[in-house]
Amino acid sequence: MNYWIERSNAELRETLKHVDILMINDSENARAFERAQPAPSGQAHFQDGTTTLIVKRGEYGAMMVDKRGVFCVPAFPLEEPHDPTGAGDSFAGGFMGYLAGCGDKSDASLRRAMVYGSVLGSFAVEKFGLDRLRHLKRSEIHARARHFLKLTQFKIING
Repeated sequence: MNYWIERSNAELRETLKHVDILMINDSENARAFERAQPAPSGQAHFQDGTTTLIVKRGEYGAMMVDKRGVFCVPAFPLEEPHDPTGAGDSFAGGFMGYLAGCGDKSDASLRRAMVYGSVLGSFAVEKFGLDRLRHLKRSEIHARARHFLKLTQFKIING
């Protein structure tokens, strides 16, 4: 992505006209769109044709911006992460894998895809390289997604 941002920006802008979901990390977002954070309205991105922007923020989780607003997920908390290499790619794989499996791009599906992306990224950092992902079971993924729900769910109490 850095090559396209720095050396072929016109071609990148043309390509973005045909992209529905753009997934980039926070430093790519800052360089490509000259913003440290995406605007909550996503205006800078949606002028190009992209309808959904996903910004991977490393240890801080990820942010989804679309015309409906902003949705954020934290990185799944781990006792002892070992190797962050590949966490962002694992996030992307979990996100896209979830969307491909459900065959739907509704707001609810995109939000669940964000959670599954965070879950897959968390497995990737538990061991070095692909060691943890090689032996990962679907049941472990779903169990961690359920745990993620418990970590992020709350009720507002009128006080």
